[in-house]
Amino acid sequence: MVSPQNLAEWVQDARQRTIELVADFDDNQIMGPDLDIVNPPLWEIGHMAWFQEKWVLRQAGQEPMIRDDVDALYDSIAIAHDTRWSLPLPSREDTLKYLYEVRDRTLESLGKNPSEEICYHTLYTVYHEDMHTEAFTYTRQTLAYQPPVFSNPPGETVEGGSSSGDVEIAGGEFLLGATQDTPFAFDNEKWAHPVQVAPFAIARSPVTQAEYLAFVEDNGYTRQELWTQEGWEWRLSENAEHPVYWRKENGDWLRRHFDQWGSLEPHLPVIHINWYEAQAYCRWANRRLPTEAEWELAAGGENKHRFPWGQNTPTPSEIHMDWQGMGCSEVGAYETGDSSFGCRQMLGNVWEWTSDTFRPYPGFVTDPYVEYSEPWFETRKVLRGGSWATRSRMLWNTWRNFFTPERRDVFAGFRTCAIG
Repeated sequence: MVSPQNLAEWVQDARQRTIELVADFDDNQIMGPDLDIVNPPLWEIGHMAWFQEKWVLRQAGQEPMIRDDVDALYDSIAIAHDTRWSLPLPSREDTLKYLYEVRDRTLESLGKNPSEEICYHTLYTVYHEDMHTEAFTYTRQTLAYQPPVFSNPPGETVEGGSSSGDVEIAGGEFLLGATQDTPFAFDNEKWAHPVQVAPFAIARSPVTQAEYLAFVEDNGYTRQELWTQEGWEWRLSENAEHPVYWRKENGDWLRRHFDQWGSLEPHLPVIHINWYEAQAYCRWANRRLPTEAEWELAAGGENKHRFPWGQNTPTPSEIHMDWQGMGCSEVGAYETGDSSFGCRQMLGNVWEWTSDTFRPYPGFVTDPYVEYSEPWFETRKVLRGGSWATRSRMLWNTWRNFFTPERRDVFAGFRTCAIG
């Protein structure tokens, strides 16, 4: 478990990142358009503070409510998504005041009574906020807002060119999931259990923009035989003919990154690809998506390391995370972060779809936050690895992300496996 001192630093850091992600929004942007894939930013920042107040201050600390209206405003399970724009939300000033007060009382609790329960829920709420700040980042992309500006700017993007080819993995019995000696795991990672993995070959790196462009230009979006039935129905309903933020202009392909259009970057991973698109590409390339077990074995190795490179916590030399460069790096970068099998960028840069539906592991038991995983089993597909906007403090090899297969707004790409 993280020490109370480090937790206090993380609480302050996470809240500062939240505030800076909306600091430049005007009165219209702070509410934003009513879309299925975004929340009103004013509601979402209040929800983050509410979540921390509920679990750290009220649940673990037995403190009274700070405001008597917050449960009716910010409980994401009880409040339908499409009603969040019409709620009687506090003003921006009052919402920020609430964020600061929850933060300060959480820090006070860590200083006075760093019990195991206080520390657990504080860590959980930091990770919850980290997930939302990544979501805020791709919300800005969805709405074509300018990139966020942080008081502590991340480093520059690292170049590295391409990285092609497969690595061969012998397979065998493998423990899928988090082991019970892990410092922290979410309920859907628990617990490690043996699975049989057949020998397989997995791509050293994620699929690049150049590789995906070949699929697009070979009429991949109009060839029904390449798509699953559900994928084809989705493609028709969306009239999708290429990745969501691509367009062709005067014979050249362009990609929108936040509010700017520019030429494709051939060595960057393709991003904002949904599960259906990834599956169609795989059929076109005579490849397939890895299973969760294959992905985790390729990342953690036979010794089941917590991170691809071993047991040491991430540093900027091994991963592309924490908003570094405010976008993806080239797939050949970060050689020092390779897994023991030679797979590159298993953590960071771009989330990677797997073939698996999100399901519980054997003996699944919910954590105190019951709604984190259980309501979404059987309805989502699993992604692994994290993106350039994921916090490095909350990613490890067994971490499971999950989204519905049509989502293209998240920072998702994929790597492939050989067939046969």
